[in-house]
Amino acid sequence: MKMRIAQLLPSPLVLAGWLILSAACAAPTTAMASSTDVAKPMPWDYFCRLQFDLAQRTDMESFRDYDADTFRAGHTDDAVTVFSSGAVRYGIDAIMQALASHFSGREAIWEWTELSRSVNGCKTAYILYETHYRIPRINLDIHALTGVTYTYRHGLWLAVADQGTQLPDPAP
Repeated sequence: MKMRIAQLLPSPLVLAGWLILSAACAAPTTAMASSTDVAKPMPWDYFCRLQFDLAQRTDMESFRDYDADTFRAGHTDDAVTVFSSGAVRYGIDAIMQALASHFSGREAIWEWTELSRSVNGCKTAYILYETHYRIPRINLDIHALTGVTYTYRHGLWLAVADQGTQLPDPAP
């Protein structure tokens, strides 16, 4: 079953509830607020983090599962990819063209481990992964650090840039 990003969003009623709750929590009374108060995460921040977690997982899994439509839908039109080889592609159309053999060949093994994550409310986010891209038939094994930057646009987390840095083979 292919899942579209729009299907992952909560209903407008749920979003309205989150907005009301966020507004109520974000307006402390004068008696409660002081200059020494530590900023506490708001319910909206929690929602953004949950929504981001789903979006980044969908991004990684759609690539692993050869789901080109979902992968494309999770990127901005002006996305930029810097491959670990140093090749650069500007725009989702050029990125999809560069990845066409991955989606059509359906033989690559894609694995990733999250190393670091930063989410800035419902604005931007960044994840650093350690990745492996393998095609055993042709003895291809790319081990890289891959950083992906996301932006929040029109209620969706979308990948706007990713960059891979190839890691050296481990010593024998």
